[in-house]
Amino acid sequence: MKMVFRWFGKGNDSVSLKHVKQIPGVEGIVWSLHDVPAGEEWPLDKIVDVKNEASKYGFHIDVVESVNIHDDIKLGLPTRDKYIENYKKTVEKLASVGVKVICYNFMPVFDWTRTDLFKEMSDGSTALFYEKAKVEKMDPKELVEKISNNPDFTMPGWEPERLSQLKYLFEAYKEVTNEDLWNNLQYFLKEIIPVAERHDVKMAIHPDDPPWPIFGLPRIITSAASIRRLLSLIESPSNCVTLCSGSLGATEDNNLIEMIKEFKEKIPFAHIRNLKRYENGDFIETSHRTEDGSVDITGIVKAYHDINYTGYARPDHGRHIFDEECRPGYGLYDRALGIMYIWGIWDFLKREEQNTLLLNENSLQNQSI
Repeated sequence: MKMVFRWFGKGNDSVSLKHVKQIPGVEGIVWSLHDVPAGEEWPLDKIVDVKNEASKYGFHIDVVESVNIHDDIKLGLPTRDKYIENYKKTVEKLASVGVKVICYNFMPVFDWTRTDLFKEMSDGSTALFYEKAKVEKMDPKELVEKISNNPDFTMPGWEPERLSQLKYLFEAYKEVTNEDLWNNLQYFLKEIIPVAERHDVKMAIHPDDPPWPIFGLPRIITSAASIRRLLSLIESPSNCVTLCSGSLGATEDNNLIEMIKEFKEKIPFAHIRNLKRYENGDFIETSHRTEDGSVDITGIVKAYHDINYTGYARPDHGRHIFDEECRPGYGLYDRALGIMYIWGIWDFLKREEQNTLLLNENSLQNQSI
């Protein structure tokens, strides 16, 4: 397992690479060009700038999250082809600097949805919170205002240029069904995957967050069945999935451990995070510790160990602790704690594996005597 850390770029993150370097076992950053609007071709000079900055601290830039997909592609509009061509050129440029994985999503309008960015927990920390009843009753504009009221940091998936077109987007998606979205995703993949495959890049789709319809918008990457369908759209080693334990774990119907076993050849990138589910459909993001949430983080890490996982993994959203002022979900301290919790499980499993091998060797030697 290769441990990586999401970083939003110089001048756009409260966390410095100097501090990330001090987290044991982190070897690369997960990055993006957050100032480039969805649909535009990424400038090579900006890509190289990120690579050079990461190299100063010995980090690779193998994983990009995300190259956002223009809504015209998701809507299947005639204009989609020009945006797909820009996407192809961006994939080629990223491959030229060593990028191996591109995490992307196909969620209409909103990349992820929470109703409170700083919900206070019993220990005094705060965390991202989803209140189901509030989402069902509120106007999407109200949510946009809440999320956008965070001027110090851009929010991934909530870019101003997209949200400024909210009324148009909701109107455009009014007649779009799940099947329409599947067809538009297949059209996109048939164009992009051959380019990615030629350059040995894995296109790893991120599940919908949360994995159910929001504000009447279709959601299609929500379960093991939908991942199977995704992988069948185009047969290629480059057509892959980012397995996010938090997104998929928001519903207890998803067996994450079985997914890891089933899709092990198609998971180049893993998000590992915990959350606490409530019976009324609410959930709050917790520490990575298994006992603190509803997701079996210990079992998940064990599943990755058991399949000899060599892909990239990162701790996902963390709480806001020790009075840290940071982008919601993306502070330094709790994600660092999450990494050490994951490494603790991983190191124990490695030790147990080594002990078992040693016992077997000794047993064989005794039998030969």
